[in-house]
Amino acid sequence: MPLSGHQGAGAPRRIRPQKVTPISVLTILVDADACPVKEEIYRVAQRHKVPVKVVSNSPFRIPDNPLVARVVVDGGFDAADDWIAERATSASVVITADILLADRCLKAGATVIGNNGKPFTQGSIGGAIATRAIMADLRAGADGLTGGPAPFSKADRSRFLQELDTTLVKLSRRI
Repeated sequence: MPLSGHQGAGAPRRIRPQKVTPISVLTILVDADACPVKEEIYRVAQRHKVPVKVVSNSPFRIPDNPLVARVVVDGGFDAADDWIAERATSASVVITADILLADRCLKAGATVIGNNGKPFTQGSIGGAIATRAIMADLRAGADGLTGGPAPFSKADRSRFLQELDTTLVKLSRRI
């Protein structure tokens, strides 16, 4: 009589696949101190069941939701950026307006979306960094005559919602 689990010499073994409950490996990392789309992030994340880490230098209110976690960092000017960049992976969606942070996260393999809904990509980040440097030089020599970025608009908010939703759908299929 064959031992339990054996069907005799040379006979093929049938292995039943185990049912595994999928766990979201995607994470949204938010550079939150000046982020105008936090509420939109929470809504889209809830719909897709993706956890969110809201990273800032000072505490502020977040929704009472098990998918949303607040991370308050100590330290210097770039402490929140450093925390995000150190944890960014190919399973991360980083939300930031900070071009240099976007560059660091792209190098780590993360997907990066600006607060205005425009994605940062390997193809666009070089131009964004160059533009940032030019604008900094212009501001330094203009004696306050240059303005900052355009005001955040309803179109920016709408573009952001669409881009985040599309990104999460695309990444969830890939992972």
